[in-house]
Amino acid sequence: MLRLRTLSLILPLLLAACAAPGPANNKAPSLTLLHLNDTYRIDAVEDGNRGGFGRVTTLIRELRREGRDVRLLHGGDFLYPSLESELWDGEQIVEAFNFMDALAPMYVVPGNHEFDQRTSGVLVDAVRQSDFEWIADNQRFVTGEPDVDSRLRQGYVTDMGPYRVGIVGLTLHADDGGYDREYAPIEPDYAAVAARVIAELERQGADVIIGLTHLHLDDDRRVARLRAAHPRFVLIAGGHEHEPEFEAATPGSAAIVKGASNARTIWRIDISGDPADGVPDVTTTRIAVDDSIAPDPAYTALADKWRGRLLDLMPYLPAKIGTAAVPLDGREVTVRNEESNWGNFIVDQMRGAYGDPEADLAFINSGTLRIDDFILDDITFEDIGRTFGFSSYLRHMTISGEDFRNLLEAGYRGTGPSKGYFPQVSGFRVCVDRRQPDGDRIVSLQTPSDDGWRDIDDDAAYSLVAPDFLYGGGDGYDFSVATDVSRAGSELKYLVVDAIMNAQAAGEPVGAPVDPDDARIDILGDGNEVCFD
Repeated sequence: MLRLRTLSLILPLLLAACAAPGPANNKAPSLTLLHLNDTYRIDAVEDGNRGGFGRVTTLIRELRREGRDVRLLHGGDFLYPSLESELWDGEQIVEAFNFMDALAPMYVVPGNHEFDQRTSGVLVDAVRQSDFEWIADNQRFVTGEPDVDSRLRQGYVTDMGPYRVGIVGLTLHADDGGYDREYAPIEPDYAAVAARVIAELERQGADVIIGLTHLHLDDDRRVARLRAAHPRFVLIAGGHEHEPEFEAATPGSAAIVKGASNARTIWRIDISGDPADGVPDVTTTRIAVDDSIAPDPAYTALADKWRGRLLDLMPYLPAKIGTAAVPLDGREVTVRNEESNWGNFIVDQMRGAYGDPEADLAFINSGTLRIDDFILDDITFEDIGRTFGFSSYLRHMTISGEDFRNLLEAGYRGTGPSKGYFPQVSGFRVCVDRRQPDGDRIVSLQTPSDDGWRDIDDDAAYSLVAPDFLYGGGDGYDFSVATDVSRAGSELKYLVVDAIMNAQAAGEPVGAPVDPDDARIDILGDGNEVCFD
């Protein structure tokens, strides 16, 4: 009988970094998996205090000292986007993964950002450089390079300790926000593919079957329900969402776990019990990867090598361009879920991008903002480079109030937190109730007036500035009703640099705290039931 439970765990520094091998514990689980997802940095974030592969490596070494068979799972998104990937196309991440794979064999499912490039060259190089396994059952590699194409595994089953473990890999289709690349076609019916593969893994004698996915949470849930017919399908280790998720197993559904981006939170999965006795026991433990865990010195040397290479190419990165008046919060847990003061400063620059008069409205998808960190005191070129992982060209257009409200609904759709399409806004305020159906979640949308705020006028025309990426249909936004649309231009990251440097020249810091009494974004629920109260 499957026994699945979740624990809370923060490993202290002494245990994580300094514990000596002890006597064997015959009751200890014999197989331990560590699951992470959506990792874009080879170093830590939040001023070095959270996440990082160096701390993950420390955990691997500690588990191995306990005599466990340790494996790594990765739920996709690692080659892009980052400041380093703009230079090395993910080579630095692949080397980091290879380092960990040498200690604990690693299994990855490709995420949507593995296919940011329109041509296959980057993927070909990454696969050839990698030592770890690539798994995706609803995708094929058709790069024309046989050695690369054969590296993507389907119907994968392998021995891990005493268990025969099957892994079904699923990645995001273009219809759901992935990429449609000729060199990597994807089947969109995730549940149908999973059902077929799980049955094949059962025929191959898998004792336990795990889903390794890069899907939206709702799609993971649909796949998880296959457990009703396949009891050995016990767990989905997923990605794409950037904050921790946990849903417990039931007889009719596999458990679901997802970690936080950049390994700020990961999951430990212990598998135990005699496979001859039936479905093994599975225990999941959430691990906060923070400064209580010392980074592994050998991994730190690898990270320092890449840091040195980065500064050799861009010695100006640490240079100061301005001063933050308050800590500027660019963490993904903030920008993808609520109003952020770093997001406010950035999107405020958009309204003036096309000169006077300023546009009435502006918004940006939070997935454009990739720094996943605070900006404290000095603002540097590196802070800007890490914030903008993509090009950030803008468009100016006209739209009616009613059409704008309908367009903006795309920013609040779906289930679960930490969506890259969540908007940071300027020139208006919005109140949202996520408990309502998709497309009907905006309770109130207001623009400034002489006496405060008033509801947006459905029939009035408003000027709007938005990213060219969104105008082209990115992140599910539909701008087809907009008129007087400009050509793409005025790249946002340079507007932000210009604003910061102008403030610095005037002796002024930039940024302000989010004002709870004048919020731009109000999310109802958890006791808050009145908009802008």
